[in-house]
Amino acid sequence: MARLIYFSNLSENTHRFIGHLGLPADRIPIRPADGTLTATEPFVLIVPTYGARAERKIPTQVARFLNDPGNRTLLRGVIASGNANFGDEFCAAGHQIAAKCHVPLLYRFEIAGTPEDHIRVRDGLTQFWTNQETTTP
Repeated sequence: MARLIYFSNLSENTHRFIGHLGLPADRIPIRPADGTLTATEPFVLIVPTYGARAERKIPTQVARFLNDPGNRTLLRGVIASGNANFGDEFCAAGHQIAAKCHVPLLYRFEIAGTPEDHIRVRDGLTQFWTNQETTTP
């Protein structure tokens, strides 16, 4: 299975979600002083959504990571987290990235997810990568 790349801020909600998946994953650094991350193989991005309404939804660190053409080329799908209190803006970062990068939005979950979310994402990723392997020439 290809890797996961994720971003989690200091709240660590997305980081906790990744821990429950038990799958290999690399974290986009929070601070520029912590270095950069470069994707080396196809990946699914797990991203939180910040803000509501006109505020920026995609974390700056994620935008910077995806602005690297090499990283963007290897992106195969997006999983988004958010807060249901955002209403129509729930998981907006995932919707925005999927549309802009022309990849599927694979799943959405709230905050750090539930045990059911963890199972669905783990199983869904297995199926997703299996389908990717059978459709790649």
